[in-house]
Amino acid sequence: MGNRTEKKISIRELSDREYFYGHKACPGCGGSLALRLALKVLGERSYAVVPAGCMSAVSFIFPQMAFTCNAIISTFPGTASMLSGVAAGARALGIKDFHAVGFAGDGGTADIGLQALSGAIDRHDKIIYICYDNEAYMNTGVQKSGLTPLGARTTTSPAGKRLRGAFTQKKPMFEIVAAHGIDYAATASVGYPMDYLRKLEYASRVEGTSYIHVFAPCPVGWGYETAETIALAKNAVDCGLWYLAEFSDGKFTLNHNPGEFSSLRDYLFGQSRFIHLQEEDVNTIISERDAKWANIHRAWRFS
Repeated sequence: MGNRTEKKISIRELSDREYFYGHKACPGCGGSLALRLALKVLGERSYAVVPAGCMSAVSFIFPQMAFTCNAIISTFPGTASMLSGVAAGARALGIKDFHAVGFAGDGGTADIGLQALSGAIDRHDKIIYICYDNEAYMNTGVQKSGLTPLGARTTTSPAGKRLRGAFTQKKPMFEIVAAHGIDYAATASVGYPMDYLRKLEYASRVEGTSYIHVFAPCPVGWGYETAETIALAKNAVDCGLWYLAEFSDGKFTLNHNPGEFSSLRDYLFGQSRFIHLQEEDVNTIISERDAKWANIHRAWRFS
């Protein structure tokens, strides 16, 4: 990413302190892991903003509050705007060396919260916005969101004799925020934690708006065994349905090139939300994946 100075992070350097602890998230929750790791990098001088969704529902249960740093629930569409206000208020009070960080799900980002996020990027507010993407509105019963992938079964994109799950593609949120000319954007996966930690550390030093979109599987909504979360999050990258990349200084950089993809069918059929797919559906998903990667290889750099 240009001539920026990289700082490597190792697991051994992370603090033993927990800033997100004792929550009520489901076993195997990828979103709670993404939040926990982020706060271990950003530390106690973080002001966390969390909208209505899984992470607010499992965290703010008085008297067992899961955050040990400052945290507040925002309106569903207002994560980014509240982040901007928190950051402005802290600066007005003379507070220095802090992070205003938001944690919103895919629906609260790609659908309900997109307007506020767009405005914050346009203003280049010094905030860190993290989207934990579990590919549906999980907190309210697994409804389809703008980031639900093609073919996935949800309660509002059912699968049956005439329907084959979601019939739209995921919104390209990474590219959407990049098109704003954002200061820094990145994709990540809880299946590749070291890559995620490095991007968090870099975002903490950006003078402007940072956006990290982290792939975070949900065992309840996706239908898989809870112990498989990390393996599934890694396989999504290895089979080419998710990618690890960054955007900065107007340029896209691919951070991980799988080379030969792992089995996409194994990834899909390891989850009950895809078990109804027919061979033609799988072939469509493969074709869409290959077209996406052809564009990536043609237009992006590789680090």
